[in-house]
Amino acid sequence: MGLITVDLFSGAGGFSIGFKRVGFDIRLAIDINHAATRTYSTNFPEVTVIEDDIRNITGKDIEYFVGKKIDVVIGSPPCEPYTGANPLRMREPLDRLYLDEDGQLTLEYIRLVDELRPKVFVMENVPSIIGTESLKSAIEYEFHKIGYKVFFNFLNAEDYGNPSKRTRVFISNIKINPPKIKHKRTVWDAISDLQERTDIPNNEIQDLSEEKIKEISKLDFGDYLTMFRGSSGKNIPLYIRLNPYDIAPTVLGNSRFIHPFENRFLTVREQARLMSYPDDHIFLGSKEEQYNQVGEAVPVALSTAIAREIMGKVYGIINSAP
Repeated sequence: MGLITVDLFSGAGGFSIGFKRVGFDIRLAIDINHAATRTYSTNFPEVTVIEDDIRNITGKDIEYFVGKKIDVVIGSPPCEPYTGANPLRMREPLDRLYLDEDGQLTLEYIRLVDELRPKVFVMENVPSIIGTESLKSAIEYEFHKIGYKVFFNFLNAEDYGNPSKRTRVFISNIKINPPKIKHKRTVWDAISDLQERTDIPNNEIQDLSEEKIKEISKLDFGDYLTMFRGSSGKNIPLYIRLNPYDIAPTVLGNSRFIHPFENRFLTVREQARLMSYPDDHIFLGSKEEQYNQVGEAVPVALSTAIAREIMGKVYGIINSAP
């Protein structure tokens, strides 16, 4: 039997896929988003999925549904309060954790870790969640209060075979050092076989107006249609035509990439390939919701590498426990 695992803020299941592949026993997932929980339930029919605000859930609730002691807690609280891409991000760093309603969900994750007392937890977020010394110290303090020392593991998804860039911090009570691979996958490595495939779910091409097609036709590799300004004042491009021979930029919740050679947006499946989702993982909800589920996920190549790295360490911790 694998290590009993729960996934908090589970989304479409990118974090869970990696842990399931390696042999962790995913028993329960929680998310408030209806489309995401539908997607998760469809792809993990054996897992109990709770669609609710995590503020309403206690550790005893989770233990009741699981029926056993929880070994591992994974999860990804919302990153919007912390990311510089959010133009509405609170000015004061500590306010993002203690006053922002979504930022407070990080504290709810910590509360459930306290109530469940797992052997290992892994919490994913954007690096800016500890982008200032005050925020980093606050996160350390909150985990210290419940008896855990934490490590801030900065990992780049592209180092583990993911064909898009993604730097994230994985806050855990263990140090995570997955082995890096030498060969990096390009956009074309990932999506070249998907053109006009009708036997794969979520691969429908979006119809565009003639005007939009003309706009797109003028773009070279790396060019974009528009941009928006983040809270840091930095302009962030949107609707980029991908360079097929390079790694894709970071996939965001509001990302829509343009196909390298065709004058259209990527399909949901092509975008999911950039996050190393397997083709049998089905996304439900509106097209907008499907794209968001892809962009807000932990890339599967990275979640799998993390799961492999910590499996031995988790068993070591359990076997050495008094």
